Formats: sequence, C-alpha cells, structure tokens
Amino acid sequence: MSLNNQVIDRPISQELPYVEANLTYLTPMAEKLVNYTYKPPLGIHRTNGTYQTYKLPIYNARSISENISLDREGFAFTEHYSNVRNFYDEDEIRRTYYPEAEQLLKEVTGATKVVIFDYTLRNAGQSKLGENNIKEPVKRVHNDFTAKSGYTRVHLELAAQGIDNDEIDTLLQQRFAIINVWRAIAQPIQESPLAVCDAQSIVSTDLIAGDLVYRDRVGETYAVTYNPEHKWFYFPQMQRDEALFIKCFDSAEDAHARFAAHTAFEDPTSLADAPPRESIELRTFVFYPTP
Repeated sequence: MSLNNQVIDRPISQELPYVEANLTYLTPMAEKLVNYTYKPPLGIHRTNGTYQTYKLPIYNARSISENISLDREGFAFTEHYSNVRNFYDEDEIRRTYYPEAEQLLKEVTGATKVVIFDYTLRNAGQSKLGENNIKEPVKRVHNDFTAKSGYTRVHLELAAQGIDNDEIDTLLQQRFAIINVWRAIAQPIQESPLAVCDAQSIVSTDLIAGDLVYRDRVGETYAVTYNPEHKWFYFPQMQRDEALFIKCFDSAEDAHARFAAHTAFEDPTSLADAPPRESIELRTFVFYPTP
C-alpha cells in the first residue's frame, strides 16, 4: 500500500506526536437542533442542544502535510505568503487577500472558477468588546454546511453577486465545493488552535443538521455526535504564512471527503498567558472543471 493511501490510517497516525484534549460533541437528540447567532427573544435559549466532552488524541500532522489532500481527508495545508499588512482592514482583505486566495485555490484544487463570498475574523480578546464583528473561536465539533445548505448558500451568494439564474444553473451542473481557507493573522497560534477530523473517519449518521438562526435568515449546519473512530489532526503553532484548507461541502456525492468536521480546542501545551488566537477564515465556492 502506498504512503498516500496509508498516511492517516491508524498505524501511521499512532506514530505521530499528539496532544490529548477535550473535544465537545453534540449529545444525540430527538428534536431538530437550533442555534441562534444573536441573543434570542426572552425565554428562548441560544441553543436547544446539549453537549458532552471527550478527551481524545489530536495528532500533529505537520510531518505528513504533503500527503494529505482535500479530496481524501477533507483538509490540506500549505505555505503561502500574503501581501496583506493588516487583516483587520476590510478593504485590504477584499483588495489584496481575495485575489491571492482565489489564485491559491485554483492552484491547489485545479478549479476553473473560485468565488469568495464571506470571511470571519476570530479574536477572543476583541470579540468580548464587540469590535468589528470579530468572533470567538468555536469550541464545538461542527461543519459549516449540510447537504442541503451547500446548494442553498451557493444560489443565494451567486445571485447576490449579480450572476443571473441561467449562469448559476450552468455553474451548478459541474462539481463544486465549499472550502474554507484558514490562517493566523498575527503571531503564531498559541491558544485555541483548530483541529480537523479526517473525513474518511466520519459516517453520515455522525452528522446532525441544525438550524442556524440569523436575524434575517435561517441557515443549516452540521453538529457532530461522538464516534470513537474519528481521527483528529492539527498543525501546531500555525504561522501567518501558512494556510489550512477545510472542505465543508462537496456536490459530488461519491466523493471520499464531502464534509470535514472541525473545532477549536484548548491545547494543554498552551501557556496560561498565551495571547488569544487571531485568525481569519475565508468561505469560498470552488468550481471544478467538467470531466
């Protein structure tokens, strides 16, 4: 068996260095999960879900990064220098980082077209002050889109960018994916790093669709229930000139990796006074060439 096929099979992963950390999973439930993105009306909880933590090994994937792929494991990693000087400047992100990321994704995936439709900055220190819509790291195992909402969101966003329905229909006849591009934006990540789950270790019954309620619309994401077969990886001390790709949706139903669960976690090796993680994630549509 080649290294490519074996790279994160259990015998290989067990040889990698790892940390043990608590990951938070959804407890199975009868009703549909609902999460609010804002303070809900009086008497309604932010979520109707309950969660349980499990202490699990999270393997350091740096030494095998070149053997990991978006289409097999659902995530990938590369070095990538950005000319952005200030990631807190929205104009600079759109003017400089968007074109950089589009070109990078074309190189990594072979895509014919890339559309960036959203981004999120995360910094727990600033999010508590409510500054600039900055958010805290999400410390629950999840995936950003479902088999349903991947299609819903692509229609919504492409229409919002002025693409007419005929062109949208033509684009959606080819395979497309929703891929997050994640990176540190200041000093190396020392606190709340991101863990990603090998998509091959996830079965469909682990994925629980839940409503994500915004003030103006309702989206749908996957929460994840615990499965002892899940294999978790991370890239410690991520630098500003490194990028992590996470596949959150793939229209190809026979793809090895359609949904890659991920979560921030409390790294037991982080110093007590480590600065809050500062990161950016781009959400992108990637359209593959027609076979």
